[in-house]
Amino acid sequence: MHIGVPAETRANEARVAATPETVKKLVSQGHRVTVQRGAGVPASYIDDAFTAAGAELVDANTAFAAELVLKVHSPNEAELPLLKPGTVLAGMLDPFNAENNARLAAAGITAFALEAAPRTTRAQSLDVLSSQANIAGYKAVLVASNIYQRFMPMLMTAAGTVKAARVLVLGAGVAGLQAIATAKRLGAVIEASDVRPAVKEQIESLGAKFLDVPYETDEEREAAVGVGGYARPMPPSWLARQSVLVAERAKQADIVIATALIPGRPAPTLIAAETVQQMKPGSVIVDLAAGRGPEDEGRRGGNCPLTEVDQVVTKHGVHLVGYTNLASMVAADASALYARNLLDFIKLIVTKEGALNIDMADDIVAATLLCRDGQVTRGIKGD
Repeated sequence: MHIGVPAETRANEARVAATPETVKKLVSQGHRVTVQRGAGVPASYIDDAFTAAGAELVDANTAFAAELVLKVHSPNEAELPLLKPGTVLAGMLDPFNAENNARLAAAGITAFALEAAPRTTRAQSLDVLSSQANIAGYKAVLVASNIYQRFMPMLMTAAGTVKAARVLVLGAGVAGLQAIATAKRLGAVIEASDVRPAVKEQIESLGAKFLDVPYETDEEREAAVGVGGYARPMPPSWLARQSVLVAERAKQADIVIATALIPGRPAPTLIAAETVQQMKPGSVIVDLAAGRGPEDEGRRGGNCPLTEVDQVVTKHGVHLVGYTNLASMVAADASALYARNLLDFIKLIVTKEGALNIDMADDIVAATLLCRDGQVTRGIKGD
Protein backbone atom coordinates (compact mmCIF):
# COMPACT_ATOMS: atom_id res chain seq x y z
CA MET A 1 0.00 0.00 0.00
CA HIS A 2 1.11 3.55 -0.72
CA ILE A 3 1.20 5.50 2.58
CA GLY A 4 1.71 9.26 2.46
CA VAL A 5 2.91 11.61 5.21
CA PRO A 6 2.36 15.30 4.38
CA ALA A 7 3.89 18.17 6.34
CA GLU A 8 1.62 19.86 8.87
CA THR A 9 0.71 23.43 7.96
CA ARG A 10 -1.30 24.55 10.99
CA ALA A 11 0.24 27.44 12.93
CA ASN A 12 2.36 26.42 15.94
CA GLU A 13 2.34 22.77 14.88
CA ALA A 14 5.74 21.06 14.87
CA ARG A 15 4.66 17.42 15.03
CA VAL A 16 4.72 14.93 12.17
CA ALA A 17 2.57 11.82 11.71
CA ALA A 18 5.45 9.39 11.07
CA THR A 19 9.04 9.09 12.24
CA PRO A 20 12.01 7.21 10.79
CA GLU A 21 11.28 4.47 13.36
CA THR A 22 7.71 3.89 12.17
CA VAL A 23 8.59 4.39 8.50
CA LYS A 24 11.18 1.63 8.75
CA LYS A 25 8.54 -0.73 10.17
CA LEU A 26 6.02 0.17 7.49
CA VAL A 27 8.56 -0.35 4.72
CA SER A 28 9.57 -3.71 6.21
CA GLN A 29 5.91 -4.72 5.93
CA GLY A 30 6.02 -4.09 2.19
CA HIS A 31 4.42 -0.63 2.08
CA ARG A 32 5.60 2.25 -0.08
CA VAL A 33 6.00 5.29 2.17
CA THR A 34 6.28 8.83 0.79
CA VAL A 35 7.13 11.70 3.10
CA GLN A 36 6.85 15.35 2.11
CA ARG A 37 10.23 17.05 2.12
CA GLY A 38 10.85 18.87 5.37
CA ALA A 39 7.81 17.35 7.11
CA GLY A 40 9.83 16.14 10.08
CA VAL A 41 12.30 19.01 10.39
CA PRO A 42 10.28 21.01 12.99
CA ALA A 43 10.32 17.88 15.18
CA SER A 44 14.07 17.33 14.60
CA TYR A 45 13.57 14.45 12.15
CA ILE A 46 15.67 15.35 9.11
CA ASP A 47 14.94 14.21 5.57
CA ASP A 48 18.05 12.00 5.44
CA ALA A 49 16.74 9.98 8.39
CA PHE A 50 13.53 9.24 6.51
CA THR A 51 15.36 8.18 3.35
CA ALA A 52 17.65 5.96 5.42
CA ALA A 53 14.51 4.31 6.84
CA GLY A 54 13.28 3.57 3.32
CA ALA A 55 10.90 6.46 2.62
CA GLU A 56 10.73 8.46 -0.61
CA LEU A 57 10.92 12.24 -0.27
CA VAL A 58 8.18 13.89 -2.34
CA ASP A 59 6.14 17.07 -2.72
CA ALA A 60 2.80 17.69 -1.00
CA ASN A 61 0.75 16.56 -4.02
CA THR A 62 2.40 13.13 -4.06
CA ALA A 63 2.10 12.66 -0.29
CA PHE A 64 -1.62 13.46 -0.41
CA ALA A 65 -2.10 11.21 -3.47
CA ALA A 66 -1.35 8.09 -1.41
CA GLU A 67 -3.93 5.39 -0.72
CA LEU A 68 -3.54 5.96 3.03
CA VAL A 69 -2.63 9.44 4.29
CA LEU A 70 -1.38 9.95 7.85
CA LYS A 71 -1.90 13.40 9.40
CA VAL A 72 -1.70 15.06 12.78
CA HIS A 73 -4.59 17.45 12.05
CA SER A 74 -7.50 17.38 9.66
CA PRO A 75 -6.68 18.77 6.18
CA ASN A 76 -7.43 22.46 5.73
CA GLU A 77 -9.27 24.00 2.77
CA ALA A 78 -6.11 24.11 0.67
CA GLU A 79 -5.12 20.52 1.43
CA LEU A 80 -8.48 18.78 1.14
CA PRO A 81 -8.66 19.01 -2.70
CA LEU A 82 -5.33 17.15 -2.86
CA LEU A 83 -7.03 14.03 -1.48
CA LYS A 84 -8.57 11.78 -4.11
CA PRO A 85 -12.04 10.29 -3.52
CA GLY A 86 -11.59 6.90 -1.89
CA THR A 87 -8.42 7.90 -0.07
CA VAL A 88 -8.15 6.69 3.54
CA LEU A 89 -7.19 9.40 6.03
CA ALA A 90 -6.14 8.75 9.63
CA GLY A 91 -5.31 11.34 12.25
CA MET A 92 -6.67 13.58 14.98
CA LEU A 93 -9.59 14.89 12.95
CA ASP A 94 -11.68 16.69 15.59
CA PRO A 95 -14.70 14.34 15.49
CA PHE A 96 -16.99 16.72 17.40
CA ASN A 97 -16.63 19.39 14.71
CA ALA A 98 -19.74 18.76 12.61
CA GLU A 99 -18.73 21.25 9.89
CA ASN A 100 -15.35 19.60 9.40
CA ASN A 101 -16.93 16.14 9.40
CA ALA A 102 -19.26 17.21 6.59
CA ARG A 103 -16.32 18.63 4.59
CA LEU A 104 -14.42 15.36 4.82
CA ALA A 105 -17.48 13.33 3.86
CA ALA A 106 -18.20 15.58 0.88
CA ALA A 107 -14.64 14.99 -0.36
CA GLY A 108 -15.48 11.29 -0.71
CA ILE A 109 -12.69 10.06 1.53
CA THR A 110 -12.75 7.42 4.25
CA ALA A 111 -11.61 9.12 7.44
CA PHE A 112 -10.66 7.74 10.83
CA ALA A 113 -10.53 10.05 13.86
CA LEU A 114 -8.29 8.39 16.39
CA GLU A 115 -9.56 10.61 19.23
CA ALA A 116 -12.76 8.57 19.09
CA ALA A 117 -11.08 5.27 19.98
CA PRO A 118 -12.71 3.63 23.01
CA ARG A 119 -10.73 3.73 26.23
CA THR A 120 -10.29 0.00 26.55
CA THR A 121 -7.25 -2.11 27.30
CA ARG A 122 -7.04 -3.23 23.68
CA ALA A 123 -7.06 0.35 22.42
CA GLN A 124 -4.38 1.68 24.77
CA SER A 125 -1.55 1.41 22.25
CA LEU A 126 -3.36 3.72 19.81
CA ASP A 127 -4.89 6.13 22.32
CA VAL A 128 -3.70 9.43 20.84
CA LEU A 129 -5.49 11.50 23.46
CA SER A 130 -3.55 9.84 26.25
CA SER A 131 -0.18 9.93 24.50
CA GLN A 132 -0.47 13.63 23.71
CA ALA A 133 -2.17 14.65 27.00
CA ASN A 134 0.67 12.98 28.89
CA ILE A 135 3.12 15.30 27.16
CA ALA A 136 0.87 18.34 27.63
CA GLY A 137 0.67 17.74 31.38
CA TYR A 138 4.45 17.51 31.60
CA LYS A 139 5.06 20.63 29.53
CA ALA A 140 2.39 22.62 31.38
CA VAL A 141 4.40 22.41 34.60
CA LEU A 142 7.64 23.38 32.86
CA VAL A 143 5.96 26.37 31.21
CA ALA A 144 4.52 27.42 34.57
CA SER A 145 7.88 27.06 36.33
CA ASN A 146 9.50 29.22 33.67
CA ILE A 147 6.98 32.03 34.15
CA TYR A 148 6.82 31.72 37.95
CA GLN A 149 9.36 34.08 39.50
CA ARG A 150 10.33 31.86 42.41
CA PHE A 151 11.88 28.44 42.97
CA MET A 152 9.74 25.31 42.77
CA PRO A 153 11.51 23.26 45.49
CA MET A 154 12.25 24.28 49.05
CA LEU A 155 15.86 25.47 49.26
CA MET A 156 17.90 25.99 52.38
CA THR A 157 20.73 28.43 51.74
CA ALA A 158 23.13 30.57 53.75
CA ALA A 159 20.90 33.52 52.90
CA GLY A 160 17.82 31.80 54.31
CA THR A 161 15.19 29.21 53.44
CA VAL A 162 12.99 29.44 50.35
CA LYS A 163 9.59 27.79 50.65
CA ALA A 164 8.46 25.22 48.10
CA ALA A 165 5.90 26.36 45.53
CA ARG A 166 2.30 25.30 46.10
CA VAL A 167 0.77 23.73 42.98
CA LEU A 168 -2.94 23.06 42.48
CA VAL A 169 -3.91 20.61 39.71
CA LEU A 170 -7.53 20.66 38.56
CA GLY A 171 -8.55 17.49 36.77
CA ALA A 172 -6.68 14.23 37.27
CA GLY A 173 -6.90 12.60 33.89
CA VAL A 174 -3.75 11.69 31.97
CA ALA A 175 -2.58 15.32 31.70
CA GLY A 176 -3.37 16.10 35.32
CA LEU A 177 -1.60 13.03 36.68
CA GLN A 178 1.50 13.79 34.63
CA ALA A 179 1.39 17.38 35.85
CA ILE A 180 1.32 16.10 39.44
CA ALA A 181 4.24 13.76 38.80
CA THR A 182 6.30 16.48 37.11
CA ALA A 183 5.60 19.08 39.80
CA LYS A 184 6.56 16.51 42.44
CA ARG A 185 9.88 15.87 40.70
CA LEU A 186 10.53 19.61 40.83
CA GLY A 187 9.91 19.66 44.57
CA ALA A 188 6.54 21.42 44.78
CA VAL A 189 3.80 20.86 47.35
CA ILE A 190 0.78 19.66 45.39
CA GLU A 191 -2.98 19.48 45.81
CA ALA A 192 -5.34 18.06 43.20
CA SER A 193 -9.05 17.93 42.52
CA ASP A 194 -11.22 15.74 40.29
CA VAL A 195 -14.88 14.84 40.10
CA ARG A 196 -14.14 11.10 39.98
CA PRO A 197 -13.55 9.47 43.37
CA ALA A 198 -11.65 6.60 41.72
CA VAL A 199 -8.66 8.85 41.00
CA LYS A 200 -8.04 9.71 44.65
CA GLU A 201 -5.68 6.75 45.08
CA GLN A 202 -3.75 7.68 41.92
CA ILE A 203 -3.40 11.29 43.04
CA GLU A 204 -2.12 10.32 46.47
CA SER A 205 0.24 7.68 45.05
CA LEU A 206 1.99 10.47 43.12
CA GLY A 207 2.51 12.50 46.27
CA ALA A 208 -0.34 15.01 46.06
CA LYS A 209 -3.16 15.76 48.49
CA PHE A 210 -6.63 14.99 47.14
CA LEU A 211 -9.19 17.77 47.60
CA ASP A 212 -12.27 15.81 48.57
CA VAL A 213 -15.72 17.25 47.87
CA PRO A 214 -18.26 14.85 49.48
CA TYR A 215 -21.20 13.59 47.42
CA GLU A 216 -24.57 14.29 49.01
CA THR A 217 -27.00 12.70 46.54
CA ASP A 218 -27.24 9.58 44.37
CA GLU A 219 -27.27 11.83 41.30
CA GLU A 220 -23.88 13.27 42.30
CA ARG A 221 -22.39 9.83 42.96
CA GLU A 222 -23.64 8.47 39.62
CA ALA A 223 -22.26 11.43 37.64
CA ALA A 224 -18.91 11.16 39.41
CA VAL A 225 -18.34 7.66 38.03
CA GLY A 226 -17.96 9.09 34.50
CA VAL A 227 -18.31 7.28 31.18
CA GLY A 228 -15.59 5.34 29.40
CA GLY A 229 -12.84 6.86 31.54
CA TYR A 230 -14.07 10.42 30.99
CA ALA A 231 -15.69 12.80 33.43
CA ARG A 232 -19.34 13.75 32.99
CA PRO A 233 -20.98 17.09 33.80
CA MET A 234 -21.66 17.23 37.53
CA PRO A 235 -24.93 18.46 39.11
CA PRO A 236 -25.01 22.17 40.06
CA SER A 237 -25.17 21.32 43.77
CA TRP A 238 -21.81 19.52 43.71
CA LEU A 239 -20.23 22.10 41.42
CA ALA A 240 -21.16 24.86 43.85
CA ARG A 241 -19.40 23.09 46.73
CA GLN A 242 -16.38 22.29 44.56
CA SER A 243 -16.19 25.90 43.42
CA VAL A 244 -15.93 27.12 46.99
CA LEU A 245 -13.14 24.66 47.82
CA VAL A 246 -11.20 25.29 44.59
CA ALA A 247 -11.44 29.04 45.06
CA GLU A 248 -10.11 28.73 48.60
CA ARG A 249 -7.16 26.56 47.54
CA ALA A 250 -6.41 28.63 44.42
CA LYS A 251 -5.94 31.72 46.58
CA GLN A 252 -3.17 29.86 48.42
CA ALA A 253 -1.57 28.37 45.30
CA ASP A 254 1.45 29.68 43.44
CA ILE A 255 0.70 27.65 40.29
CA VAL A 256 -2.59 26.23 39.03
CA ILE A 257 -2.65 23.65 36.24
CA ALA A 258 -6.22 23.33 34.90
CA THR A 259 -6.86 20.26 32.72
CA ALA A 260 -10.60 19.59 32.93
CA LEU A 261 -12.23 18.70 29.59
CA ILE A 262 -15.45 16.87 28.74
CA PRO A 263 -15.57 15.39 25.20
CA GLY A 264 -18.13 17.12 23.00
CA ARG A 265 -19.04 19.75 25.59
CA PRO A 266 -17.63 23.11 26.69
CA ALA A 267 -14.92 22.80 29.32
CA PRO A 268 -16.22 23.49 32.83
CA THR A 269 -15.41 26.79 34.51
CA LEU A 270 -13.27 25.94 37.54
CA ILE A 271 -11.49 29.23 38.25
CA ALA A 272 -13.86 32.20 38.27
CA ALA A 273 -12.69 35.70 37.41
CA GLU A 274 -13.39 36.69 41.01
CA THR A 275 -11.04 33.96 42.20
CA VAL A 276 -8.24 35.26 39.96
CA GLN A 277 -8.62 38.69 41.54
CA GLN A 278 -7.90 37.16 44.94
CA MET A 279 -4.92 35.02 43.93
CA LYS A 280 -1.35 35.89 44.87
CA PRO A 281 0.43 38.47 42.69
CA GLY A 282 2.85 36.63 40.42
CA SER A 283 0.97 33.33 40.58
CA VAL A 284 0.48 31.36 37.35
CA ILE A 285 -2.47 29.57 35.78
CA VAL A 286 -1.82 27.19 32.88
CA ASP A 287 -5.18 26.45 31.27
CA LEU A 288 -5.10 23.34 29.09
CA ALA A 289 -8.74 23.94 28.17
CA ALA A 290 -8.00 27.31 26.54
CA GLY A 291 -10.45 28.09 23.75
CA ARG A 292 -12.83 25.32 24.76
CA GLY A 293 -14.73 26.95 27.61
CA PRO A 294 -18.26 28.38 27.47
CA GLU A 295 -18.73 31.17 24.95
CA ASP A 296 -18.92 34.62 26.49
CA GLU A 297 -19.30 37.79 24.41
CA GLY A 298 -17.99 36.10 21.28
CA ARG A 299 -14.89 34.53 22.85
CA ARG A 300 -14.07 31.33 24.67
CA GLY A 301 -11.80 31.05 27.65
CA GLY A 302 -11.04 27.68 29.20
CA ASN A 303 -11.33 26.38 32.75
CA CYS A 304 -10.84 30.07 33.54
CA PRO A 305 -12.92 32.61 31.56
CA LEU A 306 -10.02 35.10 31.58
CA THR A 307 -7.72 32.79 29.61
CA GLU A 308 -6.85 33.97 26.09
CA VAL A 309 -6.13 31.44 23.35
CA ASP A 310 -2.41 30.93 22.61
CA GLN A 311 -1.49 33.94 24.71
CA VAL A 312 0.21 34.59 28.03
CA VAL A 313 -1.60 37.49 29.68
CA THR A 314 -1.42 39.09 33.10
CA LYS A 315 -4.70 39.96 34.79
CA HIS A 316 -5.06 41.13 38.37
CA GLY A 317 -1.35 40.33 38.81
CA VAL A 318 -1.85 36.68 37.78
CA HIS A 319 -0.17 35.20 34.68
CA LEU A 320 -2.65 33.19 32.58
CA VAL A 321 -1.19 30.78 29.99
CA GLY A 322 -3.54 29.77 27.17
CA TYR A 323 -1.31 27.65 24.92
CA THR A 324 -3.49 25.19 23.00
CA ASN A 325 -0.78 22.89 21.67
CA LEU A 326 1.61 22.12 24.50
CA ALA A 327 2.41 18.70 23.03
CA SER A 328 3.90 20.40 19.97
CA MET A 329 6.41 22.12 22.25
CA VAL A 330 7.91 18.65 22.83
CA ALA A 331 7.59 17.79 19.16
CA ALA A 332 10.20 15.03 18.85
CA ASP A 333 8.75 12.79 21.56
CA ALA A 334 5.17 13.82 20.82
CA SER A 335 5.66 12.78 17.18
CA ALA A 336 7.33 9.52 18.19
CA LEU A 337 4.42 8.52 20.43
CA TYR A 338 1.78 9.68 17.98
CA ALA A 339 3.45 7.86 15.09
CA ARG A 340 3.43 4.65 17.14
CA ASN A 341 -0.27 5.17 17.84
CA LEU A 342 -0.89 5.39 14.09
CA LEU A 343 1.30 2.38 13.40
CA ASP A 344 -0.79 0.24 15.74
CA PHE A 345 -4.02 1.58 14.24
CA ILE A 346 -2.90 0.72 10.70
CA LYS A 347 -2.68 -2.94 11.74
CA LEU A 348 -6.46 -2.89 12.28
CA ILE A 349 -7.38 -1.64 8.79
CA VAL A 350 -4.61 -3.04 6.57
CA THR A 351 -3.98 -6.75 6.13
CA LYS A 352 -0.52 -8.35 6.16
CA GLU A 353 -0.82 -8.52 2.39
CA GLY A 354 -1.23 -4.75 2.22
CA ALA A 355 -4.94 -4.67 1.37
CA LEU A 356 -7.42 -2.32 3.01
CA ASN A 357 -9.86 -4.16 5.31
CA ILE A 358 -12.37 -2.05 7.22
CA ASP A 359 -13.92 -4.51 9.65
CA MET A 360 -16.94 -2.87 11.26
CA ALA A 361 -17.17 -5.75 13.71
CA ASP A 362 -14.00 -4.39 15.31
CA ASP A 363 -15.08 -1.98 18.05
CA ILE A 364 -12.05 0.28 17.55
CA VAL A 365 -12.49 0.52 13.79
CA ALA A 366 -16.23 1.17 14.14
CA ALA A 367 -15.70 3.83 16.83
CA THR A 368 -13.05 5.75 14.90
CA LEU A 369 -14.66 5.66 11.45
CA LEU A 370 -15.71 9.26 10.86
CA CYS A 371 -16.97 9.19 7.29
CA ARG A 372 -17.23 6.80 4.36
CA ASP A 373 -18.88 6.80 0.94
CA GLY A 374 -19.82 10.45 1.29
CA GLN A 375 -21.63 9.94 4.59
CA VAL A 376 -20.69 11.01 8.11
CA THR A 377 -20.85 7.98 10.39
CA ARG A 378 -21.17 7.70 14.12
CA GLY A 379 -18.37 6.25 16.23
CA ILE A 380 -17.81 9.24 18.50
CA LYS A 381 -17.16 8.26 22.08
CA GLY A 382 -19.06 10.19 24.65
CA ASP A 383 -22.34 10.08 22.66
